[in-house]
Amino acid sequence: MATEKKLFTADDLLRLPGDGMRHELIRGELRTMPPAGEEHGIVAGEAFGLLRNHVRGHNLGQVFAAETGFILEHDPDLVRAPDVAFVAAARFQGRAPSRRYSELVPDLVVEVVSPYDTAPEVEEKVQTWLQAGVRLVWVIHPSTRSVTEYRSPREIRRLTEREQLDGGDVVPGFSCRVRELFPY
Repeated sequence: MATEKKLFTADDLLRLPGDGMRHELIRGELRTMPPAGEEHGIVAGEAFGLLRNHVRGHNLGQVFAAETGFILEHDPDLVRAPDVAFVAAARFQGRAPSRRYSELVPDLVVEVVSPYDTAPEVEEKVQTWLQAGVRLVWVIHPSTRSVTEYRSPREIRRLTEREQLDGGDVVPGFSCRVRELFPY
């Protein structure tokens, strides 16, 4: 006799006891990851800081820190937590921040690749974000000091540390050299 696998909900995920691990919900299945390492934290912090300063200075919207959960699908629930996210002001305006996971799909998502991330896992995250309606995904690769920019599954650009990263029409006016993400 086959046993049915218990599917978790976003509410179940919210109620998980703190165990020092990071969790996401992939169509009802709990996915657990180790805490991020030092390099990951530095790079994610730089990406957050650069974006936040620009967004705040131009009143463009909200920048979300690492591990903020976004519900992308229901029944079964899909909750992803990027390293950095941005939601444009027009989409966030007039609402109070939720104490639960956000039901808004970010306009920009930043993912920093950790040493334990596999290429298929990173690709799965990117495709999930794009399918949910995210307009721009930046995948930062500390090991090569580069960024891969996704505007769609077919519009992909790889930037080296000598090149300029910009927010285009998603984060108007934002620009930085890729090397600024790596202050070491």
